[in-house]
Formats: sequence, structure tokens, C-alpha cells
Amino acid sequence: MAKAKATVFFCQNCGYESAKWMGQCPACREWNTFVEEPTAVSSSAKNGSKPTAGVVRWGSLGLDAKDGSAGPGKAGKGRNKKALPLKDIDVSDADRMSTGIAEMDRVLGGGIVQGSLILVGGDPGIGKSTLLLQVCRNLTNREPAKQKPAEQKATAQKPAEQKAAKQKPAEQKAAAQNPAEELQQGADGKQGGIKVLYVSGEESQQQIKLRANRMGAFGDSLLLLCETNLGEVQEAIVSLQPQIVIIDSIQTMYSEAVSSAPGSVSQVRETTGVLLQLAKGLGVTIFIVGHVTKEGAVAGPRVLEHMVDTVLYFEGDRHASYRILHAVKNRFGSTDEIGVFEMKQDGLREVPNPSEFMLDGKPEGTSGSVVACSLEGTRPILIEIQALTASSNLAYPRRTADGADVNRVNLLLAVLERRLGMRLSQMDVYVNIAGGVRLREPAVDLGIIIAVISSFKDIVIDDKTLVFGEVGLSGEIRSVSQAPLRVREAVKLGFEKVILPKACMKAAGDIKGVQLIGVSNVRELLSILNGSSY
Repeated sequence: MAKAKATVFFCQNCGYESAKWMGQCPACREWNTFVEEPTAVSSSAKNGSKPTAGVVRWGSLGLDAKDGSAGPGKAGKGRNKKALPLKDIDVSDADRMSTGIAEMDRVLGGGIVQGSLILVGGDPGIGKSTLLLQVCRNLTNREPAKQKPAEQKATAQKPAEQKAAKQKPAEQKAAAQNPAEELQQGADGKQGGIKVLYVSGEESQQQIKLRANRMGAFGDSLLLLCETNLGEVQEAIVSLQPQIVIIDSIQTMYSEAVSSAPGSVSQVRETTGVLLQLAKGLGVTIFIVGHVTKEGAVAGPRVLEHMVDTVLYFEGDRHASYRILHAVKNRFGSTDEIGVFEMKQDGLREVPNPSEFMLDGKPEGTSGSVVACSLEGTRPILIEIQALTASSNLAYPRRTADGADVNRVNLLLAVLERRLGMRLSQMDVYVNIAGGVRLREPAVDLGIIIAVISSFKDIVIDDKTLVFGEVGLSGEIRSVSQAPLRVREAVKLGFEKVILPKACMKAAGDIKGVQLIGVSNVRELLSILNGSSY
């Protein structure tokens, strides 16, 4: 009889499983990503049946086996196991719940969708836990929805309360020894907001309390559970039936069905799968905090990002005050929106006008600096683009871009050298997007072009001038979308001139209070910069 293998190899990037080690993953084509991990063998597998450890069944969630809906005390409507016509599916229960943070609601697509699984990633100390604690504060302090008289009479005395009233003191004392029941008893007091369960595997309850004291008052419906065993967490979620669950973090959770260490590929995949079944089965929204690698990606297998509904990244310099939240995956909204926050001593504060915040501290009267407009989702953001050109003694001059794509910058420099005859091949060129924002929209091409020309020819751009437009390889300046929206944002912040593609002049011509300067190619742009008051 063949001996069962005790270990398998997993790709740390995509989660591909192999019986032997391979240098290159056949699924994601990454090199040296395979790690050896022990396999999980349950007791049922030893008896010859299929292993079922770690699998969440509908019966274990307290769901009705017939239709898959949640049972008594349900947190929300569960997944229906029957095939239904599309027209008969009711989406009234999918109304979004506001987090109380407008910037976060914008990134999520309008709020939290019931039964969703949301992954929040970011560098250590960037403020992931602080952001989710503020969501807890807003939800637990929310005023409860008013019940109708008939509903108030029906829920005046719960069956569980009737049973507890009949219990003897000894039975009550024995029942209180269960951690989930202790949390439930703590939540049965004065409650006004939404019930939230915060599960921490990295901090103690006292540490979380100290941070919460700096952020303000929390409602009584917030429950704290410091646990890393997935089985205990699952039991607490099923027993307490919260509407929101926060797991901090997924790399600290472990399942007894998997013998590898917490944070490994097997553990992350197993625990995420269980949490996914809980979210969809009970209709509870689960936030997962994920660590990131040195490359900036969420640690663990790539399959983790495929399993969740939404992936949010919290970025920014931890030594600076600004933070940027954006979505790289969102099944319920756009991935183009961003949220801007400022870190304060009492937590994160929203920045309702990112343009004004990003332009704070812009130098005046210096060359190589210009303000461009980028459209992030439906929000126009004005950002300062800086460029510096200097003579190089190297055989290959430096090309550095911070916040912009260096390949795109090289393309624009080639356009300037070929179409305008600027000798940039012997110059070091540095491009910086101020504020720590990374821009990928082609509308900032014109801003990079003007910043480089301004630095190379030492032309000072007027501080009241805004630019936007896409630049092609032949030197043409092409139109961009939502030109009127960008111009209105310029007027709002006090800009007096806007350099834009000539093709956008007709759409933005009706806006008053600003001078529009249309350009069709880089030669025309250079003549305007040389002959104007810049």
C-alpha cells in the first residue's frame, strides 16, 4: 500500500498546488515562489472517507437546509440554494449601509453591501486598524431604526430571554463560562447602533481600548474578541449574529484542520474560505485586514484577492499626514474612486477637498512646476507636477519618475526631443508628482511636458494656470474626457488660466471666470509659453 504524502508545495503568489517543487509556477509564471507545507488529514480521511475538516456546511451556520435562508435571530438573508429566474430575485435586502465616512463610502461604491467580504491591505502602521475602528465607532453610535408598534410587541421579549429568566443561578453561572455567551451578555445591555464584532489576533483588548479612548465614544454594541483560532471565531459569529465583523488580521488566524503555521498559504486560503461561507451564508459583512509584502502586494496567495468581493489598499507615507484609500477590485462599484484622509492624533480625518490639500505648500515663482488636473473616478484632483533637468556626465542619463510611470515619461521626453529639438538625451530628468499620489491617467501628459519645458528653458509658469491633455507620439495634444468638470474645479480653486486641448474648447467654452487657451500640438504649446507672460 502506497504511503500518503505528508507535504505538498504551494505557490506563494497564486496558490497553485504541486506534489513536487518547481522553479517556475506553471499558473502565474513567477520564479522561486514554491514553499513546502504539510497537508491536513482529518479523521474522516483516515477512515477512508473524504476529508471534511474546515468545510463550513449550511447546517453548522444555523441555516434552513431546505432553502438556505438564515434561521431565528438571523443577521441577514442567507444564500438561496435553489435556482431562480433572474426576474424573481429580490435585491431589496442589498441596500448599502453607510460607514459614516464619506470618503470610504465613495471608494466602496456608495457604502457596505450586505454579505460582502472586504479585504483591506496596506503597509504596517499606515492606519488600517484605525480606519476600521472609526467605522466601528460610527456604526455603533448610529441611531437604531424605529420599529412599528406591531414589531415592538413581537420583539418585546425574546425566547432566549424567557429561557434565561427561568434558569437557576447555578445554570446561569455555568452558561456564562462560554466566551461567545459572555460577549452576548455584554451586548444585551444598552444598544443603539449596529452590532459589530471586532476580532483581533495581534492586540489585546486593553490595547484596543487605549486606542479607542483617543478616538472618542463608542456604542455599547461593539464587541471585542481576541482570538486566533478560526473555530472559536466561527462559533462567536454564529452565536452572536453581528451585522459587521472585522478580522485583524487574516495572517494571524489558523484552522485546526490545517497543520501548517498561521500566515502560510494553506492557512490563509482555508480561513478565507471559511469566512467567505460565513459572509454569504449569514448575510454578515466581514472586513479582513491583510499584511502586504515588500513589493506592496497583499501577503499570501493571489487566490485570496480572487475570493473576496472588494480589495482596498491604504497607501501613503507613514511619516507624512496624508493617506489615500483606493480599490483595486470592487464587485459592487467602480475601482477608479479614491478617498483622501489626514492622520491626526485622534484618528483619521477626511479631506473633502483633496485638490486644496495636495497644492498646499506649492512653491511660487520657480521653474519646473505646474498644476495639472487628473480625474479619479468622478472626482477631479488638481496636483502639482515637478520636473528637474540637469546636465549629465553619465553615458546613460538618469530618468527618474516618482508618482508617474517612468516608461510614459521616457515616451514624452522622446516626443520633445524629436518634435521640438530639445537635447534631452544629454540631460538627467527627474519628474515628481507632489503629494505622494500615483497618477496613471493620460490627461497628465501635458502637465509633464510643460514641467520639463519649464525646467529646461527656465520658464516660470504662472501660479494661476492649470493644464490637462493627452500627448501623442506625433506631438499632437488630444482631447480628454470631462473637460468642463476639470475647468469648473479650476475656477473653484481660483485659477485664472487653463491650457487644454483645442478639441475640448467647445465643450468647456461656456464656463465663465477663466481664460481658456487651446493648443493642438507641442510646437504651438512652446510658442505660447515663449511668447506669453510666463
